[in-house]
Amino acid sequence: MTGFPGFLGSALLPRILQRTGGEAVCLVQRRFLAAANRRLAELDSDDPSLRQRIRIIEGDITQPGLGIDRDVLAEVTEAWHLAAVYDLTIDRETALRVNVTGTTNMLNALERCTSLSRLHYFSTCYVSGRYAGPFSEEELEVGAPFNNFYEETKHLAEAEVRQRMSAGMPATIYRPSIVVGDSRTGETQKFDGPYFVMQWLLRQPRKAVLPVVGDPAMARVNLVPRDFVVDAVAYLSGQSSSAGRTYHVADPHPLTVAELISVLAEATGRDVVSIPLPRRLAKASIRHVPGIYRLLRMPAEAVDYFAHPTYYLTEHIREDLAGSGIEAPPFPSYVDRLVAFMRAHPDLGSAAMY
Repeated sequence: MTGFPGFLGSALLPRILQRTGGEAVCLVQRRFLAAANRRLAELDSDDPSLRQRIRIIEGDITQPGLGIDRDVLAEVTEAWHLAAVYDLTIDRETALRVNVTGTTNMLNALERCTSLSRLHYFSTCYVSGRYAGPFSEEELEVGAPFNNFYEETKHLAEAEVRQRMSAGMPATIYRPSIVVGDSRTGETQKFDGPYFVMQWLLRQPRKAVLPVVGDPAMARVNLVPRDFVVDAVAYLSGQSSSAGRTYHVADPHPLTVAELISVLAEATGRDVVSIPLPRRLAKASIRHVPGIYRLLRMPAEAVDYFAHPTYYLTEHIREDLAGSGIEAPPFPSYVDRLVAFMRAHPDLGSAAMY
């Protein structure tokens, strides 16, 4: 597994081991080794048997051969590739190196795994770019412009995975939408996406002002809690029918921006006055008008997701989860727990791991 001790990888790993009954090797960059060992100690406190089944080794997906001995991969039967730059503001060179070259290096290394039964690859719904309309789980090349280098390079990386799949590599692709905290506890690893709006509202008095871009009655924001992503992927990964499939791990009924604002207003106890603003002007103001970024504390790149024109279809995942009892909970059913966790952890940042 790559991407441990990240937000999703940390929660997925015990579930994978529970299903397989095997052992895991986690490939971790040197600078994250201490964090990985701390996370392993936390997992061990929940289930002492895990420490004997998880091995952390130093490596680097940006290096040919992943920077590890070839012998490490000799007995690998399942591979999980979650490591990526999850940062909307990242520069293109870094995004290419981690997301594209890193994925290619991983795929090349897996070609040597003679016992490989499946690669589980984490992509993102936003490989669609700014495609206007419904985007299916089969689609990838739709010719739409990208919001940022994160989207572009995740698109390129998924294209590489699909090329290897067409050449015979067994794989499943998971495309989460915007992942927020746990729907039961509110726990999250960083505050970004809708949290920027929640924080902005909480910094204001009861009568709060909120700039709104695009058409809030039409644009939708697709949010899913971490526990749904983990539950869905843990289940699907154990099904033989999921081989060769791509899944939008997304809410089939996402809220419009207008509905989201109403829900966030109630959850934060604010009366919100929406101020319409052109998307380009809003982004330019954050980038160039002195004091605006310090006031909003939201990167300009996040604005695009509140005027996003794509609607993500979820036929594959709904079909293959049918009968499992696993489904995306409605955002209003757990938003209070997200707000409570955010209030209780004011020092948690928005920085990504890479």
